Parts: sequence; C-alpha cells; structure tokens
Amino acid sequence: MPRTTHKVVWTESAALDLDAIVRFIAADAPLNARKVLSKIRGATDGFVRFPERGRVVPELAENGIVAYRELVVRPYRIVYRMHGRDVYILTVIDGRRDVEDLLLERLTCRPPESRPYDVVAKRDRRKKK
Repeated sequence: MPRTTHKVVWTESAALDLDAIVRFIAADAPLNARKVLSKIRGATDGFVRFPERGRVVPELAENGIVAYRELVVRPYRIVYRMHGRDVYILTVIDGRRDVEDLLLERLTCRPPESRPYDVVAKRDRRKKK
C-alpha cells in the first residue's frame, strides 16, 4: 500500500526565524548552532510522513483557533499549518518567549521590545502576577 506523503514548505518568515536562531547561537558556539539547525530541520522533515504529530498551539486553542499546530524541539517551538497535502512552516520561536506577545508583534508589525531570545521580560511578568 502506498504511503501518504506531504510537501513541507518553509515560509520566508520561518526561514528568517531559523536563520536568526542559528546566527545568534553561532556567535558563541558554531558547533551548537549546526546541531540546533540539524535538529530543527530533521524534525520538520518528519512532516513529510507525519504532519499531524504536533499538538494544537495551546495559546491559540484557548481562543478557539485550532488550525495551527506546533512541534516542540526544546527550547524551540515550530509553528505550522496544514493545507491539503502541504505543510507550511510558519515560524520557529524560542519557547521561553510569550507566544501571544510575539504574535501581536508580528500581526501589528510592531518592532520587538527586546532581543529575539531575551526571556527576562517574560520572567518579570511572572513575578508581577
């Protein structure tokens, strides 16, 4: 019986995210940057056969949005959406960031208030609650 395969498509935004992650890590640890790149690419290559293996993005599901899925490759979250036989990789983000803030930044085209991988702001918000 033939196996179902899907096409994995990286959006420009997701490719830029991955490039930024790799460059950030490579500044201090080039070997680690290559390992992270390999892990993330390997994980997304798996979507060819198993695109539904990721979970629905919890922060979006709370608001009734269930079309977006994610696969966690610690500490990164690969957010994607399936459309027919295509799997679109939409973003790769640091899982320590606040996803709702990140989406707001992107949807309103606001520049980020902190560096891409700075998690201090998120920790400060937690302390205030």
